[in-house]
Amino acid sequence: MLSALNTMLLTDVTAGSRFCTALFGLLEPREDSGFTVTIATGGHPPAYHVRPDDSGAVWVKSVHPKGSMLVGAFPQAPFAQTTFSLTPGESLFLYTDGLTEARTTQGAMLGEDGLTGFLHQRTGPVTAASLIEDTVTLLTSLLDGADDDVALLALSVPGPRPHPTAVSPPPPTPPPHPNTSARSDDRRDRHGAIPASAGSRPRPFPSDHLIVG
Repeated sequence: MLSALNTMLLTDVTAGSRFCTALFGLLEPREDSGFTVTIATGGHPPAYHVRPDDSGAVWVKSVHPKGSMLVGAFPQAPFAQTTFSLTPGESLFLYTDGLTEARTTQGAMLGEDGLTGFLHQRTGPVTAASLIEDTVTLLTSLLDGADDDVALLALSVPGPRPHPTAVSPPPPTPPPHPNTSARSDDRRDRHGAIPASAGSRPRPFPSDHLIVG
C-alpha cells in the first residue's frame, strides 16, 4: 500500500514535489480474543501500544518499525512493518506530529519522550475514549497549544467483564413458636386442655402448625 502511494506521488505531475508521512495498519481478529495488528510506516511518528500495569501505571511501548522513509520523496523507498497482538484491555494510540511538536510551558517541544511520559503516568482507564480525552486536555493545558494541526486516533479492545458475584439468599426465618409458661399446678379438664385463667386470653397457635400432644 505505501509503495503504491509512493509511486503515485512520484509519477503524478499534478502533485509536484509533494511528499508525506503515513502509517498503514491491518487488524485481523484472533480466534481467542483481540486482534493481530500489522503496522507499516512511512516516516510517520511512532504509534503507542498501551495497557494497564500491575503497579497502577500504564505500560507503554513505542511501535516504530525501523528503516522506513518518507512517502513520495524517493523512488524505491523502503517501508518497514511490524506485527504484534492487541489483547483485551489494551489500546493502540496514533497521532500526527502536531502533537509532539506542541510547546510546553517551558518552551520546549513535547517530543516523543514527553508523550511517552504522559501516557505512562496516566491513572485513568486505558480506553480509546479516555486516551483521546486526556490528550486533548494535555493540549489545552500547554501555554501556546499546538502550532500545527493535530489528528488523534485510538483503538482499544474491551477487557473481560467481571462476572457478577453470586449472593446466596438469606436462610428462611423460622416461624415463631407459641409462648408457653410452666405451671406448678395441673388444672387440665377431662379432655386434657388447660382452661384459660381469669383475666388472660389463650394464645392461638400459628395456622400452619399442628401441635400434637
